[in-house]
Amino acid sequence: MNITIYPGECRGAVTVPPSKSIAHRAIICAALAQGVSRIENISYSLDILATINALRHLGAEITCEENALTVKGGISYDALTETVHCNESGSTLRFMIPLFALKEEKTVFTGDGRLLQRPQKIYQDIFQKQELYYQQKAENITIHGKLKPGIFEVPGNISSQFISGLLFALPLLEEDSLISVLPPFESQSYLQLTLDMLAKYGIQIVQKDAFTFYVPGNQSYQPCDYRVEGDFSQAAFWTVLSVINQPICCNGLNADSQQGDKAILEIIQQYGGTISWQEGTVTVRGDNGLLGCDIDLADCPDLGPILMVLALFSQGNTRIYHAARLRYKESDRIAAMEQELRKIGATVTSTEDEIFITPKKTYTAGDIIETHGDHRIAMAMAVAATKCRNPVTIAHGEVVEKSYPNFWEHLENIGIQVEKHD
Repeated sequence: MNITIYPGECRGAVTVPPSKSIAHRAIICAALAQGVSRIENISYSLDILATINALRHLGAEITCEENALTVKGGISYDALTETVHCNESGSTLRFMIPLFALKEEKTVFTGDGRLLQRPQKIYQDIFQKQELYYQQKAENITIHGKLKPGIFEVPGNISSQFISGLLFALPLLEEDSLISVLPPFESQSYLQLTLDMLAKYGIQIVQKDAFTFYVPGNQSYQPCDYRVEGDFSQAAFWTVLSVINQPICCNGLNADSQQGDKAILEIIQQYGGTISWQEGTVTVRGDNGLLGCDIDLADCPDLGPILMVLALFSQGNTRIYHAARLRYKESDRIAAMEQELRKIGATVTSTEDEIFITPKKTYTAGDIIETHGDHRIAMAMAVAATKCRNPVTIAHGEVVEKSYPNFWEHLENIGIQVEKHD
């Protein structure tokens, strides 16, 4: 499905979808608890559906309603099947590998897109150290053998998802474990989301220092009802649109959120935008103009594509650094955004770890924009398209279903003309 975006001014309000990162964690904890939990404010993106499907393989009974679900938890090996399909969800794969390693039997994980090309060596090293079977091929990952408690050394600069995956599983082992994170320790905010969710479901983790986590064994998850807050990763598209186009209200956000991508608001202020809050609604304005600056992406890598768009509409150059992990997402997001932004006339260059953007006064679309199979590329380019001098066509617009199935409808609802066609 191709999407054509027509230039225009936005207006009104958007209710931001629930946090995908938090929803993954809440559903996992509920599935591991003996008893019934209810989780409200759920959006059934392909990533969340992948996690639900995987947890059903572990024996959880999950009943999905329109925007909520009920989970009857507790691991039951009766439901186990050999193959677990993770769609294109890195969170699902990395959270599930240690959980499925709580059993002795073999499990094969499959996925779509670039999922199995993304870094997984951390688990391979852990499994080999414990003399467990781990094999990664182009089409699948196979594990066999039961995870043992112990000391786990994990690099902190690849993805915090590996640490979170261990934190979900290790409390269920009979003895205690220790996780030692090797610096530099990036994306710590995502790990804090995991720790907060574990605490809500009755799991104790002792953080001995900035890099060391003591995990008591023989714990049990407790059922808990939970409501998922709005997603700052998705709100970033609307807040940037608001600051470069016309102000819109973003509803459903928590001003005290621990989400790392809440950093989008600080970054917009760094550019010169203004932020105002009122009862879960944030409004962003760029009335006084925006100034390019240096942005550290170490703790908020998912903001990379939309920050490149923000930089296009500022005055002065922008440098984005600590960005190397963008190259190992659903696409090489640095290369993909460079390629697509140049199609509208942008000046973008990069190194392995840095991105440099020199803004212009106007942008004009030429060739069709490709999404590179990446939801965040599609949404970031759609925001840029609203400010181009002519309509912009984005190929394969359906990729937004990975994280934000209603994105195109929400864009229309705030006054942007969106045309869908084959």
